[in-house]
Amino acid sequence: MVLFKEVQRFNQWWFWALFPVLLGLPLYGYYQQIIKGEPWGNNPMSDTGLIIYVAFSMILTWFMTAIKLTTEITDQTIKGHLFPMAKREIKWEDVASAKIINYGFVGYGLRVSFKHGTVYNIGGKYGLAIVTKSGKKWVLGTQEPDRMKAKLKDFLTS
Repeated sequence: MVLFKEVQRFNQWWFWALFPVLLGLPLYGYYQQIIKGEPWGNNPMSDTGLIIYVAFSMILTWFMTAIKLTTEITDQTIKGHLFPMAKREIKWEDVASAKIINYGFVGYGLRVSFKHGTVYNIGGKYGLAIVTKSGKKWVLGTQEPDRMKAKLKDFLTS
């Protein structure tokens, strides 16, 4: 039985403001140099270099917009999937402690912290901090700490 499920995507305004520059600039250069045949800039790169730059920008844009954190917690397991980078599942029977914490800002995406272990984070500063019986630490970020706490009250430790 699913106790808690949350899907997060980047929703920070500045994140989305990057894409017109990240993709727009190389596409403009492509149009200027490849389509119109006019060198782009004072010291233009080769056509091949420009095509690689455009391809890299498109792949990076896809990657950044595809990132999402899916958390699914059942009465048996805790699953976190930071698509397309990492996926992890832990059984409750292997958990020594689990609590909702304010971990502050550790960065976005997949992070490794001395204090918190591996952190999956899309935004915010709250997460489910898990310590396994083997001593490994993992934090799953959440935008809904109060709802998570209410749904998992029987599983959380102090």
